[in-house]
Amino acid sequence: MSQPPLTTDELRRCAARLPRVNLAHLPTPLDEVPRFAEAISRGTRASGSRVFVKRDDCTGLLFGGNKTRHNDFILADALAQGADLLVWGAGVQSNNCRQTAAGCAKLGLECRLYLGRTGHGEEVQGNLLLDYLVGAHVEIVDAPIGPELDALLQQRAAEWRQRGRKVYSWDRRRVRPLGAITYALCVAEIVDQMTKAGLTPTAIYSAASGATGAGLALGKAVLGVGAALRLILPIRWPWDVRADMAEIANDAATRLDLPHRLQPEDFDASLDYVGPGYGEMTPEGREAFALLARKEGILLDPVYTSKAMAAVIDDVRNGRRGPREVIVFVHTGGQPAVFAYRDEILHT
Repeated sequence: MSQPPLTTDELRRCAARLPRVNLAHLPTPLDEVPRFAEAISRGTRASGSRVFVKRDDCTGLLFGGNKTRHNDFILADALAQGADLLVWGAGVQSNNCRQTAAGCAKLGLECRLYLGRTGHGEEVQGNLLLDYLVGAHVEIVDAPIGPELDALLQQRAAEWRQRGRKVYSWDRRRVRPLGAITYALCVAEIVDQMTKAGLTPTAIYSAASGATGAGLALGKAVLGVGAALRLILPIRWPWDVRADMAEIANDAATRLDLPHRLQPEDFDASLDYVGPGYGEMTPEGREAFALLARKEGILLDPVYTSKAMAAVIDDVRNGRRGPREVIVFVHTGGQPAVFAYRDEILHT
């Protein structure tokens, strides 16, 4: 049985019961990009459509991004648990780790990062350079991101606990629902901003395969948003991503004391734009990167948002978006990685 939609303020009141620190600059802007929209829709059935960029690259905290939103709740949870050490990890050019390390610096938590080799960007530049600059202790490891790195993080966390430290570590079941809540709240921001502009979004796009996508879908369901939600996956995970995101969303709803529940089939999640592999640029991503930069002065990143914007362009050009659409692109950040991808980007 479907649940009646909440108002944006009602959703915020549900989230206000949880511990939170104020790391992110919110609400982030919702910028229209008319020159970009005209360039991608000219001569298509979507001519006259409007495109808006939800600027979550402007969340503050060391170049911002979607993980800064996440960390409002995740790092608050760490503090509530009495942690004095955070054990975290991802790929060597991780946007997540860069923002998490910055949040730890701001809150006085020691941060230990275990970064898996990805075959790209292992020089001390981009996100990796920023990790060092904010005082994170970095160890480069051979475990690939996914289950192997997750297991290594649990092992390292156990070792630090044996040394008497109060450790908060990457725990998929605990951490990801907290991150998802922040993106349900992001949808509330979009709804309020669109309403103020007298518009109704018809489609929302984002690069997401975990907490961010789960939160966007939960926010859409809870608030009764009718816009299509297209989640563009940046990586091929060794699990059912739709089922995983449904689980995250439902755990988040439980934490918010909401009855709403999602099913895997509620997620439009596409692997069509990954290309050769995670972290590898695609020709379509290069075009999206160049178009938004040269038409609007907004940078995407090479791994996530350029591929998601490539999906917007593809859908518009191939008739999957109708006339006079109002498209919202959730920009999840990641620009520091452009420095590690200089040679690939310069081929645009």
